Amino acid sequence: MTAFDLFSIGHSNIPAERFVAMLRAANVNAIADVRSVPQSRFFPWFSAKNLAALLAREAMSYLAYGDALGGRPRDPVLYRDGIADYEAMARQPEFQGALQRLLADAAHCRAKGRICLMCAEREPLDCHRCLLVARELAARGFAIGHILHDGTIEPHDVTEQRLLALNGEDSDLFATGDLFATRLGERLAAAYRRRARSVAYRAKATPGARLSAENR
Repeated sequence: MTAFDLFSIGHSNIPAERFVAMLRAANVNAIADVRSVPQSRFFPWFSAKNLAALLAREAMSYLAYGDALGGRPRDPVLYRDGIADYEAMARQPEFQGALQRLLADAAHCRAKGRICLMCAEREPLDCHRCLLVARELAARGFAIGHILHDGTIEPHDVTEQRLLALNGEDSDLFATGDLFATRLGERLAAAYRRRARSVAYRAKATPGARLSAENR
């Protein structure tokens, strides 16, 4: 298995027993919950209190990161045309500080296992855990593995190839040279931006949100 530094998973409708088995198979010993609203009406075992208890019974830790790493920012400035702006969110000191805490927690857990980012969406490319959080971690040189619902683990660079394909691009990730690297970086950034605009949280229009959009 590829040596991953952190994992990610979307809980969707996975049964509790299957969810725990998937974590164990990946040697995960802590969940970092990055949901802004850590509740699930239809799958209550994934609500924060119930999930924390489930993980504790399995000798796993529950870490709440939704306030700083969630996909629904409270500040209206972090919306563009009513859509959460992941690039603006990534620049916030609160977000960057939370990443540092997450990495410290990951280092603490490393002797026994790995931390896994968790949100609700099944598909990584539908979720800010991939398009925002994992992107920033990968940019810092960390290897991220996305645990898919069939139990396979997709490396983040493979997820990025799928992202480029969704954007109508040939990934050409094996090309070498500064020019190719620059062009790939630009294409990836554009693909991330386009995907985020299609799947990011949409807030109800407010005067503050409209004003912030006009001032961009």
